[in-house]
Amino acid sequence: MEQIEKEVVKKEIKAERWAIVDQLDEWLEIPMLVLSIIWLVLLVLEMTRGISPFLETLGNVIWIIFGIDYGIKLVLAPEKFEYIKRHWLTLLALALPALRIFRAFQAFRLLRAARAARGLRLVRLLTSLNRGMRSLGSAFSRRGLGYVLMLTLFVIVGGAAGMYNFEEGIEGGFVSYADALWWTAMMITSIGSDYFPKTAEGRMLCLLLAVYGFAVFGYMTATLATFFIQRDKETAPDRGEPCIADLQSELKELKAMLADRLPQN
Repeated sequence: MEQIEKEVVKKEIKAERWAIVDQLDEWLEIPMLVLSIIWLVLLVLEMTRGISPFLETLGNVIWIIFGIDYGIKLVLAPEKFEYIKRHWLTLLALALPALRIFRAFQAFRLLRAARAARGLRLVRLLTSLNRGMRSLGSAFSRRGLGYVLMLTLFVIVGGAAGMYNFEEGIEGGFVSYADALWWTAMMITSIGSDYFPKTAEGRMLCLLLAVYGFAVFGYMTATLATFFIQRDKETAPDRGEPCIADLQSELKELKAMLADRLPQN
């Protein structure tokens, strides 16, 4: 009996600690969303035109705040491995900027070779977008149309920065961030373009943008169809047109009439 009580107490403590983590997420959702937007803007600037020492310091401060936020939640979580498994992309997003601190070491200098650097920038872009997605998901709890539109804006702005960074200087590639922004918007809307990425990182990012665009197109189509069906159901009685409920009622009446007129055996 005592053992059962201990197990019950452990489960209650574990549930309370998870509740504290969730409550902390709720309290910090708006500040984290604002910082995520600034973080993404700084990343876009870094990948397209470079940033000043002040902006680099600002990015480092935001990175430290993200690290503190992650560390506190990890300490509070009753199951550390479970928390890391749920938020491994966030941990990766925090780990990549830390490479700057060790760039004096020869091993990290080797990582700054052209192809390795592009690969790291692609991973950093994806993990930063994931950070923004999580912040948006917390702020837009219902995850409706507003969430999808804001998320799509994140993807277009960040994806364009990555495409410009990877394809700049390539024959037939992008000559400005505005060109990359237009190309990314066309890719998301499934209109497409006559330019196809040449670098491996650009092709990978292009594939991810196309998959995302396909998913958003399906969501928007379903949302519009639901909206018009609902609107038609609401306005049908005002126009004097039968709705589904009326048709079902008439069918029941017809069945009753037929049952009365049919000969009983």
